Amino acid sequence: MNFQSQVDRVNIKLDQYLSTQGSLTEAMRYSVLAGGKRFRPILTYCVAELFNTNLAQLDSSACAVEFIHAYSLIHDDLPAMDDDDIRHNQPACHKQFNEAQAILAGDGLQALAFEVLVNDSLLEPEIKIELLSTLTHAAFEMAEGQAIDLSIVEQSVDINVLETMHRKKTGALLSCAVDLGAIVAQCTAKDRAILRAFSKAIGLAYQIQDDVLDVEAPAGVLGKNQYSDIDKNKPTYPSILGLEASKSAYIELYAKASEQLGLLGVDAGVLQLLINKLQTRSF
Repeated sequence: MNFQSQVDRVNIKLDQYLSTQGSLTEAMRYSVLAGGKRFRPILTYCVAELFNTNLAQLDSSACAVEFIHAYSLIHDDLPAMDDDDIRHNQPACHKQFNEAQAILAGDGLQALAFEVLVNDSLLEPEIKIELLSTLTHAAFEMAEGQAIDLSIVEQSVDINVLETMHRKKTGALLSCAVDLGAIVAQCTAKDRAILRAFSKAIGLAYQIQDDVLDVEAPAGVLGKNQYSDIDKNKPTYPSILGLEASKSAYIELYAKASEQLGLLGVDAGVLQLLINKLQTRSF
């Protein structure tokens, strides 16, 4: 399965899950179906595909992690949080509707993420419990990372604080996406440990790269306002390490992720291709 077919697959499933959510349907659909790279669901599908897993068993996990991601973006954009007006090259949810509706849409998406896992008839109860435990932990870590992010605005922090924040705010959900695929695939403990090391590396690399792109990439490429971190006086890797050192940092982390893939007991070529696409942001 190629990446575009994975994106198409998860978009169909997301649409199906979002078809009957009552009065919140419009706001939830607006934010989830607006676009996005679907990087997290792709990770879930790719990991399980390495171990020849039936992709139908992955649909609920792929959608659940994307629902959590979408809810986090809705809430991050709120005036009380990051106060951003643009998301996926369209008005943020609270600008299109209102703040109260955006908060409720995020709440609804978080609940829906767990509902789709609980109701998946293709998964055994023990697998569901592990999936739910993994997703709840990642969602909490993500929220804690956002709390750290808000607490250090206009402050001088060292790189260790920034790395901790990135590993929680961005890395936790990326690692979760990998874990969900590994859980459903029921791969060996050794391969799961390798995949965790892989996901830990790409999670931090992805966010450092985002910090760099906030400086270098135009808004049309970012899908949100350029210089948003600088305008809010947020600590970033470029502001602490400098632009070139930040580029070197994420390139080195992607290289470490590639090294981990070579240790797997299966051919991980599809994940290596994914790393290549991440480095160029070409999907």
